[in-house]
Amino acid sequence: MTRLLLLFFCVLVLVACKREAPVPGGTTAPADAPTPATPATGPLQDVVEATPRYVIGISYPKSAAKYPGLAAALQSYADAARKQLMEAVDGLGNDVPTAPYDLTLSFTELLDSPQLVAIAADGSSYTGGAHGAPLIARFVWLPQQQKLLTANDLVPTAAGWQAISDFVREQLHTALSQRLDADRVDPADRAELSESASKVIDEGTEPKPESFAEFEPVVDSSGRLAALRFVFPPYQVGSYADGTQTVEVPAEVLLPHVAPAYRGLFRGG
Repeated sequence: MTRLLLLFFCVLVLVACKREAPVPGGTTAPADAPTPATPATGPLQDVVEATPRYVIGISYPKSAAKYPGLAAALQSYADAARKQLMEAVDGLGNDVPTAPYDLTLSFTELLDSPQLVAIAADGSSYTGGAHGAPLIARFVWLPQQQKLLTANDLVPTAAGWQAISDFVREQLHTALSQRLDADRVDPADRAELSESASKVIDEGTEPKPESFAEFEPVVDSSGRLAALRFVFPPYQVGSYADGTQTVEVPAEVLLPHVAPAYRGLFRGG
């Protein structure tokens, strides 16, 4: 995160200077000419671009370069986010927005072990409006198999996702009740708020792998999985103001439903 803040400090300076940036020969740089990407070691390069119409800041962990397949997945995610932003910029025509459109994306190493590597992608994309759209993704890489571990592969049965959904819903409903208590919501409004928020939780945790696509490994001292932390971006199980929410599901709940090929990763497996 410190690297991303430094990148964006550079971006802000570039935005301030960009309109009249001198170039060789005494001319002025075009207003929309992007600044060069900052160099980085390995196949992934951090990106800083700034124009009066858009700002882009993307940072990667250097450790990802050790795993070409993982690096390609991170690059693909960043490229897709960047493409979406630039399509919105192209839609402006020759107009300059009041506030520059921007893409902020930071890839952070969560775990790097012989069995598992985990990278978190966190950021936002702003193309007008009150606030940016959140960008939340998790990448769990299996170095020995050279592949991403996906929710669909991890739990192959509908019964398994029903058990996980039931556990997660209980935790989220409890957290909702605690928030309403902390906010001292008037009893006259509480029932309505609770009903509407509970509906969002239930819709966002339908018992299917797509609902639980983003997860982080939680390992014990031996390096085995003690739990998985499922990550829910804003809007999936709550309002934008509720932010990103997470629920840890312990190995004891998961293990009976995990595909045989991956049980050895878990404590007790």
